[in-house]
Formats: sequence, C-alpha cells, structure tokens
Amino acid sequence: MNKLRNKTTRSSEKVDRVAIQLKDIGVTFERENDSLEAIKSVSAEVKVGEFVSLIGHSGCGKSTLLRVIADIIRPSRGSVKIFNKEPSEARLKRHFSMVFQKSVLLPWATVMENILLPFEIGQNIKQTDVAMDPKEALELVQLSGFENARPSELSGGMQQRVSIARALITRPRILLMDEPFGALDELVRDTLNVELLRIWKQSGMTVVFVTHSLQEAAFISQRVFVMGRRPSVISNILEINLPDDRPIELKDSPEMGEHVAQLRGMLNEG
Repeated sequence: MNKLRNKTTRSSEKVDRVAIQLKDIGVTFERENDSLEAIKSVSAEVKVGEFVSLIGHSGCGKSTLLRVIADIIRPSRGSVKIFNKEPSEARLKRHFSMVFQKSVLLPWATVMENILLPFEIGQNIKQTDVAMDPKEALELVQLSGFENARPSELSGGMQQRVSIARALITRPRILLMDEPFGALDELVRDTLNVELLRIWKQSGMTVVFVTHSLQEAAFISQRVFVMGRRPSVISNILEINLPDDRPIELKDSPEMGEHVAQLRGMLNEG
C-alpha cells in the first residue's frame, strides 16, 4: 500500500488550486407555517491542502454549511463545487469523508469492523479499492493493538480516533469535521488536536473543521472563517500566523492569546 505523502512545509508552500468553492450559498428551511433562513449568503474558497476552521455563535449555521459541502443538505440557492465537481459526484468518487461530534460506532462490532464499515455500506467501492491498509489507519491514529476491541472497551477519545481512522480509510482528499472533539474533556481534546495536525501534515488533505472553541480554532487552523449571527454570512476571515509545527505548549503562548482575542473581537462584531 502507498504510504501517506509527507507534507511538512506548508507555510512556505504556494497553494493555488481550489478544493472547495462556495458561491452565494443560501439555506432556508421551510416549516409548516413559516420558513427559517439559516444561511443568508456565503461565498468562499478553500485551497487544496488547507486547514480551515468555521466558528460562530450557536445556531449560526456552521454545521449546516458543512452539511451543504458534504451533500447532506441541499442549498436553497447558490452552488458548491468540490474539485470542480458537484458534491454528489464528489461523494460518489469518495473525494471527502466526514467525522461527526459523536463517534457513531456499531457497539457490537470490533474496532477493525467499524473502520471497514464504508466497504460494507458504500456503493461503488470495494475493499480492494482501499488506498490505505486498515492497520496503517490504526497506526496513524495510534490505536495499534486495539483491532479486536469493542467500543464499550474504549474511552471517548479512543472512540473518536476510530471514527477518524474510518474516515481516512478511503484516503479522502477532503476531511470534513463537525465539532469532533466537542464532547471530550480539555486534556483529551488537546491531545487529539496535536494528533490531528500530525495526520494533516502527513496526509496532504484539505480539512474543514467546525468548532465552538476559539483557542482550538486558532491552534489547528491556517485560516478561520468567522460566521455572523443567523441568517449568517462569513463576516471575517483570520489568517493564523503561527508555525506549522505546533506543540501543545503553544496554546498558552502570548501569540496564541493574540489570535484568540482577535477571533473574539470578530465574533462580537458579527
């Protein structure tokens, strides 16, 4: 099997290809007696190999926008292109995978069986098509030796690692993550933040990450998209000027504090 490409120098790398293009995306949910406009108008581009986070007040439409990209929700207006393809076509070609806040593991299945689940339920994909050896995926998320464990035998953080391994098994070009560490305690979240950055650097994937945590967004991202209150737009974009190698101690640094303060100010403006 081919190993993940090692990409360790991103800040000096010129990235000009577009992975995700959003043009005037609007989402309105029709209800029995009225309608709810969740997203007013969002236009943005995410470059190949970028790590972008979405932040905003609760209910502003962060998860809705991520689900539009993932072809789970159809926008009421506007267009989405993923590597210049419609999201439905990109989904069939396994160009992206999604990780949710809850690990969504089958409780009766082993770790290995949960990781291989895409080949059990997916259409137009066979295990022989897998771009990553399942044991390699387990090694990548540091779960080697837990192949035969059941979810009930794992901590919350370990369960989420299984979810990430399952998302990586088809070697997607884009990883969409909807508050994947939101239910975990701070120490576990810190550990998984560092591990996610390691996986991102090794894989060359594009990552779009939804979070409520300003510190988490600043720590893991190259750019942070700040969404305003509902009906939302992207009100600000903050470039994170930090080195690509980010030890956990960086979270307590003055530089990190400055970025968090900037994000807080942008949220208050929105």
